[in-house]
Amino acid sequence: MHQRSRPTAKALGTGAALGLALALTFTGSPALAAPPGPSAPAADADPVPGLVAGEGTAAPQLVTGLFEAAPGSPAEAARAHLAAHADRYRVDPAQLAEPEVEQTADGLSTVRFQQLHGGVPVLGGQYLVRLVGGDADRRVESVGGKYFTGLTAPTAPTVPTATLHRLALGTVADPVARAAATAEDRGPVVLPGGKGRLTRHFTVRSTDPVTGDPQAREVYVDATLGVVALAHGARFPYQADDGASTATATATGARAAAPGGEPATGTAPDLHGSTVPVDIARQPDGGYRLVDLTRGGGIATYDGEGRDFWSVSGQLPEGTLPVGSPSPAFPAATGTSGATDAHRNAAAVYDFYRDRLGRDGIDGKGGPIVSVTNVSMDGKPYPGAGWDGRKMIYGNGDATHFPFSASLDVAGHEMTHGVVQSSARLVYTGQSGALDEAVADYFGSAVDVTTRGIAMSDPRAALLGDTLCRTGTPEACANRRMDDRRTTVDDYIGAAPGLDNAGVHLNSTIFSGALWDIRRTLDPLTADRLVYRAITAYLTPLDDFVDGRNAVLAAGRSLGLGRAELRTVAAAFDDHGIRAGWQSRIGADSRLLLSDIAAPTGPAAGGGHWVMGNTDPSGDGTVLYTGSVATPGTPTRLSEEDGRIHGWAATDGTSAAWLAIGLNDTGTGSTDVLTRSLTGGPIRTLFSSSTESPASVRISGGDIAFLVIDHATGRTRIHLVRSGAAPVDLPLPEGHDVESLAFRGGLLGWIETWTDGDTTVQAPTVYSLAAGRVTAQYPVRTPNGAEQPYLASPVLAGGRLLWRQAPPNRSGGVALRSGAADGSGVTELLSDSAPVTPTDSELTATDQVVTFAHGTDRPSGGWSNAALPKLYQLPVTGGAPERFSCNRGSQFSAAADEGKRVVWLDATRGRTDLVARNRPTGGC
Repeated sequence: MHQRSRPTAKALGTGAALGLALALTFTGSPALAAPPGPSAPAADADPVPGLVAGEGTAAPQLVTGLFEAAPGSPAEAARAHLAAHADRYRVDPAQLAEPEVEQTADGLSTVRFQQLHGGVPVLGGQYLVRLVGGDADRRVESVGGKYFTGLTAPTAPTVPTATLHRLALGTVADPVARAAATAEDRGPVVLPGGKGRLTRHFTVRSTDPVTGDPQAREVYVDATLGVVALAHGARFPYQADDGASTATATATGARAAAPGGEPATGTAPDLHGSTVPVDIARQPDGGYRLVDLTRGGGIATYDGEGRDFWSVSGQLPEGTLPVGSPSPAFPAATGTSGATDAHRNAAAVYDFYRDRLGRDGIDGKGGPIVSVTNVSMDGKPYPGAGWDGRKMIYGNGDATHFPFSASLDVAGHEMTHGVVQSSARLVYTGQSGALDEAVADYFGSAVDVTTRGIAMSDPRAALLGDTLCRTGTPEACANRRMDDRRTTVDDYIGAAPGLDNAGVHLNSTIFSGALWDIRRTLDPLTADRLVYRAITAYLTPLDDFVDGRNAVLAAGRSLGLGRAELRTVAAAFDDHGIRAGWQSRIGADSRLLLSDIAAPTGPAAGGGHWVMGNTDPSGDGTVLYTGSVATPGTPTRLSEEDGRIHGWAATDGTSAAWLAIGLNDTGTGSTDVLTRSLTGGPIRTLFSSSTESPASVRISGGDIAFLVIDHATGRTRIHLVRSGAAPVDLPLPEGHDVESLAFRGGLLGWIETWTDGDTTVQAPTVYSLAAGRVTAQYPVRTPNGAEQPYLASPVLAGGRLLWRQAPPNRSGGVALRSGAADGSGVTELLSDSAPVTPTDSELTATDQVVTFAHGTDRPSGGWSNAALPKLYQLPVTGGAPERFSCNRGSQFSAAADEGKRVVWLDATRGRTDLVARNRPTGGC
């Protein structure tokens, strides 16, 4: 939970749910309106599913209604049951790690297996067996989870670890931030889907170059191809568990921090100036520390003393001790730092989980509970809080907010993230990440209302963080509210992967709202036990909203809820639109070309055809497909299924050219430039190298151009392959560089940069193939050492070069400029002060119109579908931009086809789809 809402580091993948395409679905049916929802079930229908088939795997996701004998210990009985029913579960017991077993007071034993592939953990691969009864009469009650069949990926890496480490650091876009970034090696992990992919997992930590805030990303680099296979924002800057490992993190224990201490009681002022009792520990030297030795493995509370959040993430600095006092009466600073409230709130959350749910601490094993209060963010006040994988960290607040340790529901929220980490391990992106936030919201508020005796009918009961504001109403102060009545169909925010980890906070109240409705309808204690059992005994790392619904319903059956109560639970999910197929009920004004995209690059279009990469049906590499933009149908495979990453394509409607990264026919790692006619025929290799990197492939009328970067010398050259002619290089002058190409109608365009004495020059440049020389160059000069304007996204249209130009530090809007190909001058198509200007996305154009995405990094009214990036279009001669599509989610990676027609990636429906429209909608 963070008070400030901001986008996370941009993920490389574009697919929802981690970009793991477990099933590749092609469809050609248009999506112009929302179809009707499913009919209501019969009143006496059993709402608990008996069988839920797995997606992209032969192993079922859920089997309920079992009552089969399973003698022996829980772990032995579970493994034997899976082996005895191999035809039912399709699970190989030899590929299951030693399980974790959790037993509850009412007799349920949950055996949680981690799937392995040749000894390597599979991301999100967990299979659970739930048993009831004692040793003599133990029975299997239900089975399920995610076990991925058909994995054949290699388990031995072929790319050196040092290279994988460098590639992980390369996901930090800003060069200054990259230089200071770190990449912690977390070992090999197999990504599921088809044959699977062997990767090396790194946690990359860096700093936001604009805000200075800490950032962390989970990066999985293909260990045989040497390319980034998956990257998404981390749940916390320090992550102790990657969702594949079964290990549970521990922190510096309370007892270890205060050796020889004895339980005692004392007093301390809280944040509001009241003196309150606290459980403390008397030290051998006669002093006292804020250490509670009466609960589990102990509760220890530290004063961060204004240190930066980053400096206390993970392991505390050497020699750091819990808050101390010479007497049992702690001084005023204990209150103003937020330590008193953090200490008491941690105790209250511990008591809630122990007394109501039978859980001993965050990890369920009596582990220590550690809090650090009074931290800043980059030396500035920090109105926020977080679970860093080992402990709670609370910001010191600001002029309008108390330190975040003041709020009991915030403490419950953060500690519940720890509970999820040690049980369901929900992966922190998309719907699984939103489930994590939803459960944390639910229990944060449940702890608060239960401890403080607030009625569920109180309007404030559903608010989270409502006591944090120094001024203002609780409603205005609250971070989130679970009674906002949001539904999937009406309110799901279709965030792209780079925003809030694909909407983990933005969409959490859809699910937590259903849970809160259950708590208001059923007995609250029953509801708490129901949700707790779902996360500890049913949910697995990659589960989505519908999986969460099934988990809660199955947990209800396990707890003995009657059919009427189970229908009440199902109705709460129905009311929030959480049911199978909900994505198809969200209307759109675009044509669906390809669904569930999971590829590292965007589409290309031209001449009525599109080209797009996606994970191949085997899950091993990325394959290019092509199809008609005007008449959607079954796409045609364009590239080989050879395990390489095929993408970064260009097309002129007749042929395509693209990059292929991986092992070539000789078994050597290389990057190749390939081309093929869209109607089939042989694939030609235009370039192949393991020491140089081609980039920015462009095609026009059968001619192909691309950049080649020599890593040994740092030199860049432009490689040109003309139809019927030998390849030629257009080397740049010494010291000159170029990052992106444009190619159309016999003209090449780029942004060239160089240093001229004490001046840095950036020059939009046009090269005529017919003339064999540069015909236009429009230099922008900046004194060395001064902040430079930002010029990017060159594109050719109507015989002119267009580009984006932003002021230094991107401190204002972005202008759209156009330069004549003959060097006769520049015109401004769109002022940087216009209401709608391009954001950080590539321009795309035909000879008639230019299309761009417009959005904002920090919308003043908070994130909503309306604030997400949307496509706009205007004539290449200038004019007012028109809204291109009314689809409500993120619209990005646009590619112009012909006329006004555009294809793009769209996240409206809770996944990433390739869609198209013929013309602007005008207004929405």
